Amino acid sequence: MQPWYNSRKAAQIAAFFAIREGGRIPVLKAVKLIYLSERRFMSDFDSSMLRDQLVSMEHGPVNSITLNQINGLTDDQASWKEFVTDREDHCFSVRSSDLSIAHLDELSRAELRTLENTWAEFGHMDQWQIRDYTHDNCPEWEDPDFSSQPIPYSRVFKFLGKPDPEELEKKVIRERTLDSIFNT
Repeated sequence: MQPWYNSRKAAQIAAFFAIREGGRIPVLKAVKLIYLSERRFMSDFDSSMLRDQLVSMEHGPVNSITLNQINGLTDDQASWKEFVTDREDHCFSVRSSDLSIAHLDELSRAELRTLENTWAEFGHMDQWQIRDYTHDNCPEWEDPDFSSQPIPYSRVFKFLGKPDPEELEKKVIRERTLDSIFNT
C-alpha cells in the first residue's frame, strides 16, 4: 500500500455509494462512481480526494488502488472491512445495516457534496450504462486492449479544461508527499 493512500477514506467513499444503492452495489458501478467523483472533485477543487493511481482498463477509467482494495488484493484490509464486506457475486455491501452517511468521518463537507452530486447525476444508471458513459465522456480513458495504462493527473486536468494541467498534477504529487509524511 502506498504511504499516501488513505484506505479508510476510500472504504468510506465505497460505503457511501453502497448506502445510496440500498446497502449492496455492483463493483463495476461502484468503481465508476468513485472515478467520476474523483474527476468531479478535480474539476471543482483542482485537487484529488484519494490521490489514487488512475488507470485505463477495459471497462473504463478507475482508481487503481481502490479497485485493488475492493478486490481484496492489498495488505491493508482492516479499514476496508470496517465499512464494507468482501466482494461476492460481483458486488459488495455495507458492513452493517446501521451504517449511515453520518458515520463517514474521513470525508469533508466538500467531498460529501461531491459524492452526493455524483450520485444525483449517475446513481440511476446501472453498471453497464455508467461504464458506457465513462467510455464516451472521459476522454482521458484510452482502450488499453485488455491491459491497463496509467492515466496521468495532468491528462485528466487537461480534458477538464484546466489551465496548466502539469502544474496541477505536481500539486497532487506534493499532496501525496505531505500525506506520506503525516500518515506514518
